[in-house]
Amino acid sequence: MDTRRLKHQPAEKQEGTPIQIKGVRKSSRTVLPPKRLRYSPAALLPPRRQFSKKRNIENDKDEQDDVSVAENNKEVTNDKGLSAYELERLENIRQNQAFLSAINLFQVDASEELKRSSAKLQPSQRGLARSHAEVKEVLPPRKSLRLQNKQAEVWTLPLEHNRWSVPRPDLWAKKPAGPLSMEPVNMAEASKLPPQLLRLCSDVSPKQMGELNLSKYCSTLGKMRISEDKVAKVVTDHIFSAAFHPSSTSLLMAAGDQKGKVGLWSLGEDWGNDGVLLFEPHSRPVGCLAFSRAHSTQLLSLSYDGSLRCMDVEKAVFDDVYNVEYGLKTFDFLSHDCLTLVVGDWYGNVAIVDRRTPGTSHESFHSLDPKVLRCVSVHPLQQQYVVVAKNREVSIYDIRSLKMNESQPVCQLNGHSLSISSCFFSPCTGNRVITSCKDNRLRVYDTSSLMSEAPLLKSISHNMNTGCVVSTLSAVWDPKQENCLIVGSVSWPRKVQVFHESGRLLQSFEDYELLHTVQSVTAFHPTRNAILGGNSSGRLHVFSD
Repeated sequence: MDTRRLKHQPAEKQEGTPIQIKGVRKSSRTVLPPKRLRYSPAALLPPRRQFSKKRNIENDKDEQDDVSVAENNKEVTNDKGLSAYELERLENIRQNQAFLSAINLFQVDASEELKRSSAKLQPSQRGLARSHAEVKEVLPPRKSLRLQNKQAEVWTLPLEHNRWSVPRPDLWAKKPAGPLSMEPVNMAEASKLPPQLLRLCSDVSPKQMGELNLSKYCSTLGKMRISEDKVAKVVTDHIFSAAFHPSSTSLLMAAGDQKGKVGLWSLGEDWGNDGVLLFEPHSRPVGCLAFSRAHSTQLLSLSYDGSLRCMDVEKAVFDDVYNVEYGLKTFDFLSHDCLTLVVGDWYGNVAIVDRRTPGTSHESFHSLDPKVLRCVSVHPLQQQYVVVAKNREVSIYDIRSLKMNESQPVCQLNGHSLSISSCFFSPCTGNRVITSCKDNRLRVYDTSSLMSEAPLLKSISHNMNTGCVVSTLSAVWDPKQENCLIVGSVSWPRKVQVFHESGRLLQSFEDYELLHTVQSVTAFHPTRNAILGGNSSGRLHVFSD
């Protein structure tokens, strides 16, 4: 028998018994998948995709089912040709509208309410007018000379060119030395000061308000409110300093901005722009302002351009008090008659200035820190002591023992980890010192007995991260209350906060409609129940009773 022939010939089927041939591969399309248990791991896996004609058949069946459902829906219609689903939807809409009408929701127009609420958030238009942006010149579009098949122009510089020899305009040109006339820049040329201003500055009655207990003080703070006429644009730029005039009959305020301007605002007057008069005595930021306590018609202003001037309303001039080439930072009165000053600069030096001495120079000059002095404050009773905020240190010095270099402090106020923005003696006794630091802390020190290191009484947590656009926050004392202080806040809603020296929050002054910017500069009125806050757009906000 030929075995080779048997191998290649197919096996004949016999009736009744199928012949099984080992090793024959079967198609996966005809083999049924293995059964899976309900909770077996294989059952949790997604089934394998099988592309076959069965899938197309199932899709055709689904389409036929959708058509049949649509035909059934068409059967359930009314005279208007609407299906049962559409009728149910219309009934739900009718019920919702009836409910909204029942609660009078449609009586207020939403668009009108939105316009009204957005108008309330607009900044106050009182005071100085907003400067309009200059119209930019529209230049022709730039085109590549290479794409235009043109040769590039060759520019040659002179051989002896020196960039320092090219004359350039000085944007920070200092004002000329000597007295400057008080001519408001927001009024017509050659306009004189309103005669009411001199009368207002001269009307200062003796201080009658005494220190209150804490409960009455909190009650007084709760009665202070802000209104639309208590917000005005006083200067054109970023406010760096502000102060209240000590008059008890009216509210007169001063503010200094980033470009050397000083603005006066009398609440309720109609001169200038809603009671605002603007002057230009300096060319750089006005870092410190203070009304003379002995001469109410005088306002002293210090600028980064190195000039310290005295605005005398009676003489209608800005007199030169102290003038140097480098920048000045801060000052304070060193005597009760406000004729002697202690002045700090950006290079760690303090100068003692006597206004009775002819000229604009200092009496003595002392180097206290190789870097910068942030703030100086004189003890209210023992005026030979001065607290000085350096870069990261706060020290108390005795003016009588200062040397030209390497002066030793009388007392140290330790515990600051970052740069310090301000330090102030308490206004009545000087037994406390409040410091403001960039490490988000306000610290209160006990200076009743000047030891080598002043004990820390309280550390108050307060966010001091204002960024580079807003001025640094600084806590200042209430001149009428020994143990209470005021500081701005960066939290929302914007507010001005009053704290007790123990860290207790006494009052938060806020108003959603009129106060929606950070009040970086704050101050208390020396004789009345009023506070002010200044922002980075040149506006003052006043809360008063």
